[in-house]
Amino acid sequence: MPEGSKVQSMFAGIAGRYDLANHALSMGVDHLWRHKLVRLVRACQPIHVADLATGSGDVALALQKALGPSAIVQGYDFCQPMLDEADKKKTQHASTRDMTFAFGDCLNLPLADESMDVLTIAFGLRNLEDRLTGLQDMHRVLRPGGSLFVLEFSQPYALLKPVYYLYLKFILPVLAKTLTHDKAAYDYLAGSIEAFPSAIALDGELLEAGYRSVKHYRLSGGIVAIHQGVKKKVE
Repeated sequence: MPEGSKVQSMFAGIAGRYDLANHALSMGVDHLWRHKLVRLVRACQPIHVADLATGSGDVALALQKALGPSAIVQGYDFCQPMLDEADKKKTQHASTRDMTFAFGDCLNLPLADESMDVLTIAFGLRNLEDRLTGLQDMHRVLRPGGSLFVLEFSQPYALLKPVYYLYLKFILPVLAKTLTHDKAAYDYLAGSIEAFPSAIALDGELLEAGYRSVKHYRLSGGIVAIHQGVKKKVE
């Protein structure tokens, strides 16, 4: 598992060019992944939503626009420069100007027990220093019947693996250095993706953390997956 302080420092260093790099390195497909996540969340008709490891706020902002004024969407991250980028973005659209972005560590969330209808975390679970602790704390703050949605890199289908890992290890870091001037951050990205569990294995971790009705949706040849876990209702 990565050290939290190192991850925090790494993201602080690339905050200003983070969005540019994400869109370019994913060839724009990140927009489609977010759109699928937002559709799944909207089907739950939540009122209180928290986007964790929100980064520059793209998921939180998209959720607020899609869910409308009846929903309260908050974004949390433990990297202040990334939160600063999110705060800049929220002023660009009338529906998001009143949103709150605040400091929050996924291992010890600043949220009350059973206070959230939905939690989302996009491309952040992989960076937690202790994944099980994080998943359990997310479970704590969900209301019974509430859902956690995890959008994360995964292990691609077998036919795609050779080409994908060639891109990750040799091409992506070079492109990232050009875009962000920080090749090391994207060397870390490639390594963390390769070491991350498969979609089925991550489902098992969600079950271990207490979630039920766990399922996943594989996208783009399995390069990413969206996982959903539900907190069991009290009978």
